[in-house]
Amino acid sequence: MTQQAFINDILQGIPDSIPAKKEYETSINHAPKRKEILSAEEKKLAIRNALRYFPKEQHAELATDFAEELEQYGRIYMLRYRPDYNMYARPIDEYPGKSLQAKAIMLMIQNNLDYAVAQHPHELITYGGNGAVFQNWIQYRLTMKYLAEMTDEQTLVMYSGHPMGLFPSHKDAPRVVVTNGMMIPNYSKPDDWEKFNALGVTQYGQMTAGSYMYIGPQGIVHGTTITVLNGFRKIKKNPAGGLFVTSGLGGMSGAQPKAGVIAGCVTVCAEVNPKITKIRHEQGWVNEIIDNTDRLVERVKEAQAKKEVVSIAYLGNVVEVWEKFAEAGVHIDLGSDQTSLHNPWAGGYYPVGLSFEESNKLMAEDPETFKKRVQESLVRHVNAVNKHTSKDTYFFDYGNAFLLEASRAGADVMAENGIDFRYPSYVQDIMGPMCFDYGFGPFRWVCTSGKPEDLQQTDELACAVLEEIMQNSPEEIRQQMADNIQWIKGAQENKLVVGSQARILYADAEGRMKIATAFNDAIKAGKIGPVVLGRDHHDVSGTDSPYRETSNIYDGSRFTADMAIQNVIGDSFRGATWVSIHNGGGVGWGEVINGGFGMLLDGSADAERRLKSMLHWDVNNGIARRSWARNEGAVFAIKRAMEIEPNLKVTIPELVDDQLLEGLF
Repeated sequence: MTQQAFINDILQGIPDSIPAKKEYETSINHAPKRKEILSAEEKKLAIRNALRYFPKEQHAELATDFAEELEQYGRIYMLRYRPDYNMYARPIDEYPGKSLQAKAIMLMIQNNLDYAVAQHPHELITYGGNGAVFQNWIQYRLTMKYLAEMTDEQTLVMYSGHPMGLFPSHKDAPRVVVTNGMMIPNYSKPDDWEKFNALGVTQYGQMTAGSYMYIGPQGIVHGTTITVLNGFRKIKKNPAGGLFVTSGLGGMSGAQPKAGVIAGCVTVCAEVNPKITKIRHEQGWVNEIIDNTDRLVERVKEAQAKKEVVSIAYLGNVVEVWEKFAEAGVHIDLGSDQTSLHNPWAGGYYPVGLSFEESNKLMAEDPETFKKRVQESLVRHVNAVNKHTSKDTYFFDYGNAFLLEASRAGADVMAENGIDFRYPSYVQDIMGPMCFDYGFGPFRWVCTSGKPEDLQQTDELACAVLEEIMQNSPEEIRQQMADNIQWIKGAQENKLVVGSQARILYADAEGRMKIATAFNDAIKAGKIGPVVLGRDHHDVSGTDSPYRETSNIYDGSRFTADMAIQNVIGDSFRGATWVSIHNGGGVGWGEVINGGFGMLLDGSADAERRLKSMLHWDVNNGIARRSWARNEGAVFAIKRAMEIEPNLKVTIPELVDDQLLEGLF
């Protein structure tokens, strides 16, 4: 398709005539069929809802088509409206529009749906099994048209994938405000998502899927690398020759084997889906594929003995790995799990004893039996893990709701007090006290020119900034600074880019502001093109999640969501280009509230003003909340932040002598 044809396709939005049906492409990794949950009347309502986008004379033909999709897939994706052009992040100047900020958002949307990036691109799902950018292809088309038409005096309002419309605003307002899955609390159970998503009135935006800020597995590689490195530090062992066992290669889970390689250990990551295993191997995220447990044992023992740095995908169920390694006497140093257990009944976790195809069929045709098989598998999974931890394996929950769902299945995962889990969340043990409490989190950027040389320049600028900051860093954060400098220096050789020219780097407020200012200066000087700033929602301030991001909050407030809501409100009026707030993400629908942002740097003084105001708030909001929870590192960090910025005044908690409370009750 020519450039002009691409522009014309964007500008037309919804086609005037009904396009021909598209062939189902078997080579694409598709979402599983969703379970039957709507009554006959509700199915009619779903079709009525879908037809709202089209003129009445087209309803008869489309009603039949949408009914077929609903029966075949359990959702109405409007697949015949999928664009004919290739889906990828083009250079920003190739997008039509009146607003550079809007063009940046178009670029990021297309990056989320890039076939190399998205888990189920035809179903508009970026990662996590159900993390959607839109519910259907007409929503995509209409959104892109609105973005191409909007000015810097308008804001596009997004309701769970539906573009409600362009509204008058002003240049300092966000260009787009996104909400995903914001349910009335009593209607936020897993089956509520199934029902209301099937009706076409809400969606699961995951974290960075529905906020247009996903950058492929790289987005979680750095955090996983930090976790693996510090996991080995906790057990006082050098990673060389050490073994890390986990599972899940779909979506961002491809990060695990890459992180293991960067950390310098042997990694085994199990995956049941042959297509995604092949893709991750071709992309270089995993070194080898083995589909036989006997051969796997031989290969792992060989790698351990030679202290190889290698990642191995086991094509099969991870339960088989844990059980076989226990039987064969293979010592596992670190263990975790990254299957999408926030979505256990619809493809997030595949039970042992069933093939990938058998599971997909059972979850759609007999969901109750499938649920039973998943829970039986979780019990067996935990039993195998417990055998290894009794022999000094360090196991941690990677924030995917593994322990939560295992506990609900009746698995032996509870501590002696019957309240806590016997294994920590990696946030409790590592990321919370070491990173989040001090303000370090997954800052990221995308070079909108699409040029690798721009990305290399930004890497060098970021490294120079960090090295300068580290010269005067307090001892409390020197390890974090050193790890990040090591990471950014190795970023190019580790070939982390999938899709857009993007990078992730853990940084605190000072680092983020100074790095962003260096980028903005380079853009102003004409050295690089415009840059989009963002972060994972899995950060200091953006997410309230009691079993992950806020699992190291012990003042009783970890089940509240004030921080995430305050975060997105504050980002909105401090200069973000777009903001988002989601129900669900990472640990499950109804289990978390999380917010994100995107910000375009264009080299202007206006961009510099925005970045300093917004990035300072975006981090320190979370540090303040963590400080109020009496987290020692956060108290240190917020006091330091107040010394640097006189306009920052935060309430500091008074600590209570525990002996004072003894005998009161």
